[in-house]
Amino acid sequence: MFAVVVHATLLILSYYFLLTNKLLFIASEALIIISLILTFNMYRTLVRPLNLIAAGIESIKDKDFTLKFVKTGNREVDELIDVYNLMIDQLRQERIGQNEKHYFLERLLQASPAGIIILDYDGFMQNINPAAAAWLQKPATELAGKKLNDLPGQWSTELTSLTEGQPRIFYINGIHTYRGHKSYFIDKGFPRYFLLLEELTEDIIKKEKYAYEKIIRVMSHEVNNSIGAINSILNSFKTYTPQLRADCRTDYEEALDISIVRNNNLAAFMANFASMVRLPPPRKEPCNLHQLLQSVHRLMQPQLENRHICWEWDLAPTPLTVNLDVQQMEQVLINIVKNAMESIEADGRITVRTKLAPAGLTIEDNGAGIPENVRQQLFTPFFSTKKNGQGIGLTMIRDILMNHSFPFSLSTSDQDITVFIIYFNGTPD
Repeated sequence: MFAVVVHATLLILSYYFLLTNKLLFIASEALIIISLILTFNMYRTLVRPLNLIAAGIESIKDKDFTLKFVKTGNREVDELIDVYNLMIDQLRQERIGQNEKHYFLERLLQASPAGIIILDYDGFMQNINPAAAAWLQKPATELAGKKLNDLPGQWSTELTSLTEGQPRIFYINGIHTYRGHKSYFIDKGFPRYFLLLEELTEDIIKKEKYAYEKIIRVMSHEVNNSIGAINSILNSFKTYTPQLRADCRTDYEEALDISIVRNNNLAAFMANFASMVRLPPPRKEPCNLHQLLQSVHRLMQPQLENRHICWEWDLAPTPLTVNLDVQQMEQVLINIVKNAMESIEADGRITVRTKLAPAGLTIEDNGAGIPENVRQQLFTPFFSTKKNGQGIGLTMIRDILMNHSFPFSLSTSDQDITVFIIYFNGTPD
């Protein structure tokens, strides 16, 4: 606008030269044309850097780091273009590096065998990787946006009690062992917490098994050797029975029989432990689970009737075929049912139900339930709450199901219903 006003004024003044002196008029017109040319060049020189800066700012606002400028031949403008192009190159490289790192971390979280839960600034769960979602038995989309207090079962208590920088080992239903660690990272200047979960179940079970395997083998060897020799001597003593007085024979034979029976019981006791150590790998074959359950029911029916326990069926409408070792799985089912029966004093109920999608088996009883102080030790070898229990029943169940790669759970609900669930698809619902 300034240039227009100035040159308009010059044109008006040159009009007076036209009236008085035509040579001056022609000279003034030539000067005005030269001035216009110079003014236009000066304007373009001053405005172009501003246009470049404006275009660069817009591209940065749009996060477009691919826009670069070509040199114009003007030294000042080219210097500005060099600075801008260098800045854009650096921003693009940093953005590419950041995206690559972000992608790597996302892939690492997804593939990590450890469970990772990332919280937002307010303590709500924001990111849950597949491992954590599988252990929590909930899809990540369902858990996102919830507090740790909203997690199912023991998870709520255990995870909310984690303290920053103090890893802690805890047990879920006495079956699975986990180590939890709580820490934080800085995001946009504020701390955000995350939880790291590691499953130690398999490693601990291997170490346990290695330890008691050696002990049982040594004990079994020594006990069986002693029992065999002692029983042989006791049976030899029986040959002297006719030489005794008639009034002493009965007591003598009874004492020998009691000793022999006690030795045989001790041998059977050690055999139970040895069988747990020598558990063979499962020989899987297709099995109709409903038929197997019917077989177990017929076997246990006399005991159920004697104790007035009602057996209820809730089976899937079509046969459920599962690849498993029939003999080992039958032993598992018998032990589960026996434990359910022993927890019921009288007139109780055992419910057996199956479902097809996902394939699973549930055995429920309304017995006394599992006390809180016992739940953490349920599957510990040699631990038993029974007066004459050996503590190998649940341990054998655990080993057989884990060898089959069948996830399982044992818990007591708020209504004192004890539930044993076996998942045949490898992943709980």
